[in-house]
Amino acid sequence: MSSWNNIYETFDPIAFSLFSIPVHWYGIMYVLALVSALYIGKYFIKRDKLDFKGEEVDSYFIYVEIGVILGARLGYILFYDTQTFYYLSHPWQIFNPFQNGEFVGIRGMSYHGAVLGFLIATYMYTKKHKIALGKIMDLVAISVPLAFVFGRIGNFLNQELIGRETDVPWGILVDGVLRHPSQLYEAILEGIGVFIVVYIYRNYQRFSGELILVYAISYGIFRAIAEIWRAPDVQIGYICCDAITFGQVLSLGMSAAALIAWFYFYGKSKNIKSKNNA
Repeated sequence: MSSWNNIYETFDPIAFSLFSIPVHWYGIMYVLALVSALYIGKYFIKRDKLDFKGEEVDSYFIYVEIGVILGARLGYILFYDTQTFYYLSHPWQIFNPFQNGEFVGIRGMSYHGAVLGFLIATYMYTKKHKIALGKIMDLVAISVPLAFVFGRIGNFLNQELIGRETDVPWGILVDGVLRHPSQLYEAILEGIGVFIVVYIYRNYQRFSGELILVYAISYGIFRAIAEIWRAPDVQIGYICCDAITFGQVLSLGMSAAALIAWFYFYGKSKNIKSKNNA
């Protein structure tokens, strides 16, 4: 076995301690993901000369950061946690980083919950600042995918969301079992892959808000593919045929909903253009 196969035996998920409080690589990656999304967005605003002001983007970032963190945590509790009713009856424990007096951090974040939190925060922001929803969503679609790579690397470094058993030479030993480094597969597919799709599709965009629908469709498909190599959540297991995971169902459902929305808005845009040309 190579040092790569045994990386979890030697790698410390804690980067450093600050006043005796451990700072995990996962948390650092989460912050990098949020900050990089902001600066990627600013890069495309400048490059493509989009109609956004710097203060608008900074203000929106705060809304989204709060929405994503709240949504990700609440989504995990509602979709995946086995103690859902405990947290609902003890809401002050949802963001409690201590267990039995020991600092353990906040564990358990859901991507699909983060999406819901992001949508709510974006809607609130556009209503308050009177900015077109489609306009800002298109910016998000091109800004988020590459930033998402940091999140999946964080999952890998935190030794969570492990892959299914395998015999491939690049597998990672987890408790003596060789497994796919599925978090890195997801970083490539859900991050770099989705970015390439959205970036190329920009040249064919037909209506405002289309890019976010392309993002949702492609993310759901790539996530469902990546989960072929990802082990199901222990508390849920496979939900069908000893192969289909809950994450795949949620992801394909998101793709389907986005595809339906795409057909609706595409048809609507065609009707508007027809009336304008009449």
